[in-house]
Amino acid sequence: MNLTALLVPTYRNMLQTLRGLLDRAEAQLGEERAEALLSARLAPDMYPLATQIRFAIVQAFEAPRRLRDEPDRPEIQELLEEGREGGEHPGTLAQARARLDQALAFLDSLGDGALDRAGGSDPMTLDLPMGLTFDLTRDQFARDWALGQFYFHVMAAYAILRKEGVEIGKADYVPHMFAYLRAGEAA
Repeated sequence: MNLTALLVPTYRNMLQTLRGLLDRAEAQLGEERAEALLSARLAPDMYPLATQIRFAIVQAFEAPRRLRDEPDRPEIQELLEEGREGGEHPGTLAQARARLDQALAFLDSLGDGALDRAGGSDPMTLDLPMGLTFDLTRDQFARDWALGQFYFHVMAAYAILRKEGVEIGKADYVPHMFAYLRAGEAA
Protein backbone atom coordinates (compact mmCIF):
# COMPACT_ATOMS: atom_id res chain seq x y z
CA MET A 1 0.00 0.00 0.00
CA ASN A 2 1.35 3.43 -0.85
CA LEU A 3 1.44 6.31 1.62
CA THR A 4 -1.36 8.27 -0.04
CA ALA A 5 -3.69 5.26 0.07
CA LEU A 6 -2.78 4.70 3.71
CA LEU A 7 -2.82 8.20 5.16
CA VAL A 8 -5.42 10.20 3.25
CA PRO A 9 -8.39 7.82 3.81
CA THR A 10 -7.32 7.30 7.42
CA TYR A 11 -7.23 11.02 8.10
CA ARG A 12 -10.54 11.54 6.29
CA ASN A 13 -12.32 8.76 8.16
CA MET A 14 -11.17 9.85 11.58
CA LEU A 15 -11.66 13.59 11.03
CA GLN A 16 -15.22 12.77 9.98
CA THR A 17 -15.45 10.68 13.15
CA LEU A 18 -14.40 13.70 15.23
CA ARG A 19 -17.05 15.79 13.51
CA GLY A 20 -19.63 13.11 14.24
CA LEU A 21 -18.59 12.92 17.89
CA LEU A 22 -19.05 16.68 18.26
CA ASP A 23 -22.48 16.36 16.62
CA ARG A 24 -23.41 13.57 19.06
CA ALA A 25 -22.29 15.64 22.04
CA GLU A 26 -24.34 18.60 20.89
CA ALA A 27 -27.41 16.45 20.15
CA GLN A 28 -27.24 14.86 23.60
CA LEU A 29 -26.25 17.85 25.71
CA GLY A 30 -27.35 20.89 23.78
CA GLU A 31 -25.05 23.45 22.22
CA GLU A 32 -24.08 25.30 25.41
CA ARG A 33 -23.14 22.22 27.44
CA ALA A 34 -21.42 20.57 24.48
CA GLU A 35 -19.41 23.71 23.82
CA ALA A 36 -18.29 23.76 27.46
CA LEU A 37 -16.71 20.34 26.84
CA LEU A 38 -14.13 22.00 24.60
CA SER A 39 -12.35 22.97 27.85
CA ALA A 40 -12.59 19.48 29.39
CA ARG A 41 -9.44 17.45 30.00
CA LEU A 42 -8.65 13.84 30.84
CA ALA A 43 -6.01 14.92 33.36
CA PRO A 44 -4.86 18.31 34.64
CA ASP A 45 -1.58 18.12 32.72
CA MET A 46 -3.20 17.17 29.40
CA TYR A 47 -4.54 19.46 26.74
CA PRO A 48 -8.32 19.99 26.57
CA LEU A 49 -10.72 18.68 23.93
CA ALA A 50 -10.35 21.83 21.81
CA THR A 51 -6.62 21.24 21.57
CA GLN A 52 -6.92 17.51 20.90
CA ILE A 53 -9.15 18.29 17.91
CA ARG A 54 -6.78 20.96 16.61
CA PHE A 55 -3.72 18.77 17.04
CA ALA A 56 -5.41 15.90 15.18
CA ILE A 57 -6.10 18.34 12.36
CA VAL A 58 -2.47 19.50 12.45
CA GLN A 59 -1.39 15.93 11.73
CA ALA A 60 -3.60 15.79 8.63
CA PHE A 61 -1.78 18.86 7.27
CA GLU A 62 1.67 18.13 8.66
CA ALA A 63 2.33 14.62 7.37
CA PRO A 64 1.52 15.49 3.74
CA ARG A 65 3.66 18.61 4.03
CA ARG A 66 6.62 16.62 5.30
CA LEU A 67 6.17 13.76 2.83
CA ARG A 68 6.11 16.24 -0.06
CA ASP A 69 9.13 18.15 1.31
CA GLU A 70 7.13 21.37 1.45
CA PRO A 71 7.87 24.37 3.66
CA ASP A 72 5.80 25.09 6.77
CA ARG A 73 2.22 26.04 6.01
CA PRO A 74 0.66 29.06 7.75
CA GLU A 75 -2.50 27.12 8.67
CA ILE A 76 -0.40 24.57 10.55
CA GLN A 77 1.21 27.28 12.65
CA GLU A 78 -2.20 28.89 13.28
CA LEU A 79 -3.62 25.55 14.43
CA LEU A 80 -0.66 24.88 16.68
CA GLU A 81 -1.01 28.31 18.31
CA GLU A 82 -4.78 27.86 18.69
CA GLY A 83 -4.14 24.45 20.20
CA ARG A 84 -1.58 25.70 22.67
CA GLU A 85 -4.09 28.34 23.77
CA GLY A 86 -6.99 25.85 23.81
CA GLY A 87 -7.20 25.80 27.60
CA GLU A 88 -7.79 29.54 27.84
CA HIS A 89 -9.45 30.05 24.46
CA PRO A 90 -11.18 26.82 23.45
CA GLY A 91 -13.25 28.43 20.72
CA THR A 92 -16.66 27.20 19.67
CA LEU A 93 -18.12 24.05 18.16
CA ALA A 94 -18.67 25.98 14.95
CA GLN A 95 -14.98 26.89 14.83
CA ALA A 96 -13.95 23.29 15.52
CA ARG A 97 -16.22 22.07 12.73
CA ALA A 98 -14.86 24.73 10.37
CA ARG A 99 -11.32 23.59 11.09
CA LEU A 100 -12.31 19.96 10.49
CA ASP A 101 -13.95 20.96 7.20
CA GLN A 102 -10.82 22.89 6.21
CA ALA A 103 -8.68 19.80 6.78
CA LEU A 104 -11.11 17.55 4.91
CA ALA A 105 -11.07 19.96 1.95
CA PHE A 106 -7.27 19.93 1.99
CA LEU A 107 -7.23 16.12 1.96
CA ASP A 108 -9.71 16.13 -0.91
CA SER A 109 -7.34 18.38 -2.85
CA LEU A 110 -4.57 15.78 -2.75
CA GLY A 111 -4.41 13.78 -5.93
CA ASP A 112 -3.70 10.09 -6.31
CA GLY A 113 -0.14 9.43 -5.31
CA ALA A 114 0.34 12.90 -3.82
CA LEU A 115 2.35 11.52 -0.91
CA ASP A 116 4.17 8.84 -2.85
CA ARG A 117 7.46 8.83 -4.56
CA ALA A 118 9.94 6.11 -5.23
CA GLY A 119 11.91 5.44 -2.13
CA GLY A 120 9.71 4.83 0.88
CA SER A 121 12.99 3.86 2.49
CA ASP A 122 14.49 7.26 1.69
CA PRO A 123 15.75 8.95 4.85
CA MET A 124 14.05 11.94 6.36
CA THR A 125 14.57 13.98 9.48
CA LEU A 126 11.86 14.82 11.99
CA ASP A 127 12.83 17.84 14.07
CA LEU A 128 10.49 18.58 16.96
CA PRO A 129 10.17 21.99 18.63
CA MET A 130 11.41 20.68 21.99
CA GLY A 131 14.79 19.95 20.45
CA LEU A 132 14.45 16.26 19.61
CA THR A 133 15.56 15.03 16.20
CA PHE A 134 14.60 11.68 14.71
CA ASP A 135 16.22 10.08 11.67
CA LEU A 136 13.84 7.71 9.93
CA THR A 137 12.54 6.64 6.55
CA ARG A 138 9.44 8.02 4.89
CA ASP A 139 7.63 4.73 5.59
CA GLN A 140 8.73 4.78 9.23
CA PHE A 141 7.58 8.39 9.55
CA ALA A 142 4.12 7.50 8.22
CA ARG A 143 3.77 4.33 10.30
CA ASP A 144 5.50 5.26 13.54
CA TRP A 145 4.95 9.00 13.84
CA ALA A 146 2.20 10.37 11.61
CA LEU A 147 -0.41 7.71 12.34
CA GLY A 148 0.52 7.37 16.01
CA GLN A 149 0.30 11.10 16.69
CA PHE A 150 -2.96 11.40 14.79
CA TYR A 151 -4.67 8.51 16.57
CA PHE A 152 -3.42 9.72 19.95
CA HIS A 153 -5.27 13.03 19.56
CA VAL A 154 -8.41 11.47 18.08
CA MET A 155 -8.56 8.91 20.88
CA ALA A 156 -7.93 11.57 23.53
CA ALA A 157 -10.86 13.57 22.14
CA TYR A 158 -13.07 10.47 22.22
CA ALA A 159 -11.99 9.68 25.79
CA ILE A 160 -12.70 13.23 26.98
CA LEU A 161 -16.21 13.07 25.55
CA ARG A 162 -16.83 9.68 27.18
CA LYS A 163 -15.44 10.91 30.51
CA GLU A 164 -17.76 13.92 30.34
CA GLY A 165 -20.82 11.71 29.89
CA VAL A 166 -21.43 11.80 26.16
CA GLU A 167 -23.00 8.47 25.27
CA ILE A 168 -20.74 7.20 22.52
CA GLY A 169 -19.25 3.80 21.85
CA LYS A 170 -16.96 1.98 19.51
CA ALA A 171 -19.45 2.20 16.63
CA ASP A 172 -19.24 5.99 16.95
CA TYR A 173 -15.44 5.79 16.78
CA VAL A 174 -15.35 3.69 13.61
CA PRO A 175 -18.53 4.56 11.68
CA HIS A 176 -16.63 4.23 8.39
CA MET A 177 -16.47 0.46 8.98
CA PHE A 178 -20.18 0.08 8.29
CA ALA A 179 -19.47 0.63 4.60
CA TYR A 180 -17.82 -2.81 4.70
CA LEU A 181 -20.54 -4.58 6.68
CA ARG A 182 -21.56 -7.81 4.99
CA ALA A 183 -25.00 -7.55 3.40
CA GLY A 184 -27.76 -8.93 5.60
CA GLU A 185 -25.85 -8.59 8.87
CA ALA A 186 -27.27 -6.42 11.64
CA ALA A 187 -25.26 -3.39 12.68
